[in-house]
Amino acid sequence: MILSRVIPAALAALAMLVVTVEPTVADEDTYSQDEIVQSAAGFFGATTEAVAKVVQHVFSEQGLPDAYIKGDEGSGAVVVGLRYGSGWLIRKGHEPLKIYWQGPSVGWDLGGNASKVFVLVYNLKEEDLLFQRFPGVEGSIYVVAGIGVNYLRSGHLTLAPMRTGVGLRAGVNAGYLSFTREHTLNPF
Repeated sequence: MILSRVIPAALAALAMLVVTVEPTVADEDTYSQDEIVQSAAGFFGATTEAVAKVVQHVFSEQGLPDAYIKGDEGSGAVVVGLRYGSGWLIRKGHEPLKIYWQGPSVGWDLGGNASKVFVLVYNLKEEDLLFQRFPGVEGSIYVVAGIGVNYLRSGHLTLAPMRTGVGLRAGVNAGYLSFTREHTLNPF
């Protein structure tokens, strides 16, 4: 009787040891959770603990990113909105690349904000794949500060922008972000 309980418990414990895999160990092409937390905390000027919570959430859903973008953006809306930003695409084994993004949005949206943006990039096998439109839906309330995250997807490529900023903007909108190699005022 006791043996019938001990043996399954021992087998379950052994299975957990065998199946346990460290999900945040990076290879030569990806970034570990610790690497991202340290870089994002330094960039945002936020506590490591605050950034770690957001990063942990994204890593649990998406895994290890193979690139990230750090930059700044500004946006504003009165029903129809615009967003413009610039930053650096960072990939292991590659020189940082200056990039730009812009896009329109429409929805129940009012106000403006300026943000620091740290974007985790997934499945970027070639940097040219980044230069396209990424549709998305966003709901936001920026009053003073805080880190928010949403996902943008196009094909197999996933972007997870984390933003912290200042301003007064509230609403829900749909739109897209278009990434380019050169600055442009045309959001389309």
